[in-house]
Parts: sequence; C-alpha cells; structure tokens
Amino acid sequence: MKPKFCRKVLKNGMTLLFEKRDIPVVSVVFAVRNGGINESEEERGISHFIEHMLYKGTPTRDTKKIAEEIEKKGGELNGFTSESITAYWCKMPSKYLSTALDVLSDMIKNPKFDSKELEKERKVIFEEIKMYKDNPRLHVFEKIQANLYEKPLGMCLAGTHQTMNSINQQKMVDKFKEIYRPNNMILCIVGDADFEEIIQFTEKNFGDEKGKVPKFKVNLKNESNIEERKGIDQANLVFAYHVPLTDNNKSYAAQVLSTLTAEGMSSRLFSEIREKRNLAYAVKGDSDINRDFAFNLIYVGTSKENVDIVKKLILDEFEKVSKDLDEKELNQVKEQIIGNHQISMEDSQNQMINLLRYEIDGNAEKFYELEKNISEVQLKDVKDLAKIKKYSFFALVPED
Repeated sequence: MKPKFCRKVLKNGMTLLFEKRDIPVVSVVFAVRNGGINESEEERGISHFIEHMLYKGTPTRDTKKIAEEIEKKGGELNGFTSESITAYWCKMPSKYLSTALDVLSDMIKNPKFDSKELEKERKVIFEEIKMYKDNPRLHVFEKIQANLYEKPLGMCLAGTHQTMNSINQQKMVDKFKEIYRPNNMILCIVGDADFEEIIQFTEKNFGDEKGKVPKFKVNLKNESNIEERKGIDQANLVFAYHVPLTDNNKSYAAQVLSTLTAEGMSSRLFSEIREKRNLAYAVKGDSDINRDFAFNLIYVGTSKENVDIVKKLILDEFEKVSKDLDEKELNQVKEQIIGNHQISMEDSQNQMINLLRYEIDGNAEKFYELEKNISEVQLKDVKDLAKIKKYSFFALVPED
C-alpha cells in the first residue's frame, strides 16, 4: 500500500513534502537546492562552511541553546552538505514538532555569522579536511571523484586550505542571502503530523524573497593513478565509471548493474574477490546517480601486490555480465533492490532523506515509482552498460 504522501509548492516557491505515519516520531528537514555542484572553483567549500555556521547561533539562540532545545526533548540534530543539497534536520517525538520547526527555521532564516565563531569554525573544517585525507577509505572516495570530473566538481566538497582561507564573513553573508530564500527551499517531514498545520506554519514564517542558485557545467574525464603512503598496511582502491544521464531507463539499469556486481555478499565481485580468492575483506559497490552527474563505483581493500589482480577481476566480471547475464539473475537482483528500497522506508529519518533527494532530482513522488521502474529494466540495457569502455581508477597503497 502506498504511504499517504503530500507535496505542495507554496506561492513563494517553497516546496513542502510530507509522509504521514502513526508512530509518535517525526523527522524534519529544511534544505536548500544548493551544494558543491553550485560552487565555482574559487569558492569550493562555501556551502559546507555555511552549513557549519548555521549551527553557531542566531540572535535569540546560541549554539548550546539550539542543541538543548532539540536534545533535551529526546531529539537528534544534525545536518549535511552534498554536491546538490545542503540540509538541516532533526528527529523528535512528534508532540514536539513545533519546537523542531521553530528551531530549524530560526537557524536557516537568522544566522548571526559571528566573525569570531567563523574563524573558530574555519579551524574545525581544516581538521575535517585533514580527516578525509588521513582516512584511507575516505581519501580514495574523494580522489576517485577527482578522476571522474574536472574542477570544481573534482575537488573536495569541504574545499581546500586555499579556498577556505579566501572565504570571509562578507562572502559568506552574500552567498547566504543569494541562496537561502523560500523559492530555493524544501521542507520535508515524515511522521505523525498534520499537513495543514505544516502549511500554516510555513506560510506564516516565510516571506516571498527570491533567490538564485548558480549553475556550472559538469565536465567529465577518466583518469587512473596510484598514490603511495607510509604508515598504512592495506591498499585501498576504487574503480568507477560514468552512467549516462540522457536516458532515464539507463539510470535504473545502472542501479541494477551496481547491485549485481558489488552490492552485498551475494554480488558477483564479492563472491569472486573475497569468497573464491580470499583477496579482500571489504568489497563494496555504490551508485551515485543525480540529475547533473552519475557514476557507479566499486571499492576494495586488498594487499598492494593484489591491486592489479583485483582490477583485472573487476574488468573481467563486467565482460562476463555483458555476455552471460540472463533473465533469472536479472530478476533476482531486481527483487533485491526492491526489497532494499522497502526496508529503507522503515525509518522515518531514512525516508525523509529519500524523499528529499528525489525532490532535488525532479519530484519526490518518483520515489514511490522505483519498484515499477526497476521492474521495467531490460536485460539488454544492463548488458550494454556492462560493456565498460572507459573508467577511472585510484589506489592508495603502502609505500615500500
């Protein structure tokens, strides 16, 4: 049975998404249709920096009060920045929905951008950038994007020391005023609430100011390289390939191909690399498909001497898929994806993010059509996508 879902675009352009549930919990997110993909090379990291600063206080709430108002009522509070969105969310007992709406709307409407707090938070982000680099798995995921895309999309989402040092208070305030306007905003709520009351709150608390989100061309590339590092024992590698954006059916076929090859213990590459040959502990696949860019990747942690072997096994497996995939295996993978999709809906927080991301890519209602779209994926489409002609590759290996 399809959940009770409502979508409404207000006169000021703000989009409201709501899925009704009877359990007395509510997940709430305010988001803007802006992320790393909307930044120039010179300002890379500013969306993420703004996200950090919105938790640093408003004229009526300092950082501690923002956290206490949510957490002391049993709630959770957090945010995230991606390439296509910046979001601020909390999960609460549903009887405190008004508190969630009040706190989050205050944050996204009235940030102080205090100069002292800004300089302190800049240091925090420098540490975050170091964390990405020092963690081998995070580092290879960052580097594979740099091998798939030209700058700025190929840069670290948190920015660089150079770009972060160039962002001053005025630049941040100007960017905030440009982006954080109702026509660029989405409010998504999943849980025990009343949609009419949500509409009344937003119409009362948000005006009709208009903002504009900049767009930059995404330039694709394919590169392969290996980096050596002292102090690590394992090689971390990522194999990735672009997914066509021109055909909607191919994006669903790409999800099928990713699941078939490397998502789960029953996947082909998990069986081939780990179970059959014992070359790795971690073999994981992922599919990052957005409106403006899309790719599939495979991550493997292995020994340095096995990097070339694993890479060849990956390429060989794609060739096998292009030749021997049959309807029976295809249908098994479709069932797996549909089952995972249904399980992802169980938690209101997961469902909130699901709906939000589908809205960013076009319309949240498309989320509820995934089962139909996956079921309609054709064998030929998956086999054709498996004929990998160009790919990107990155490995971080121990230095001898």
